[in-house]
Amino acid sequence: MKLLVINGPNLNFLGIREKKVYGNQDYDYLLSIIGKKAEEKGIEVEVFQSNHEGAIIDRIQDAYSDGTAGIVINPGAYTHYSYAIRDALASVEDIPKVEVHISDITARESFRAVSVTAEVCQKQIFGQGLDGYLQAMDYLLEIKNNG
Repeated sequence: MKLLVINGPNLNFLGIREKKVYGNQDYDYLLSIIGKKAEEKGIEVEVFQSNHEGAIIDRIQDAYSDGTAGIVINPGAYTHYSYAIRDALASVEDIPKVEVHISDITARESFRAVSVTAEVCQKQIFGQGLDGYLQAMDYLLEIKNNG
């Protein structure tokens, strides 16, 4: 089984940006815990990060035909206004998707509580730190194994 983890803008700056919000662990640490989880579960996981909306859309569209069984996505700031990413996620309706946010988006600035992408995902996880990615992977494995 192949899962795709997509990270949007500024997530490559984990451990550098707003440490009080996002923690001290860097992006390489996130990659390592995702890789370890994939190894434990015996699955393939590709992690893709881009600061560019179009690149994220292209990768979502590629998932339609490349054997991706589930998508974990942290769209970053695009969460709040990118109808283009929302539509790309909706277009791959047969692939289950989980939206993840490291911080509790409901407890921050009011604009962060709005997600235009959540409605086309099966689940939204927020406020769990980097562990939210692992929870999302478990959820996708559970629905794939039981579905």
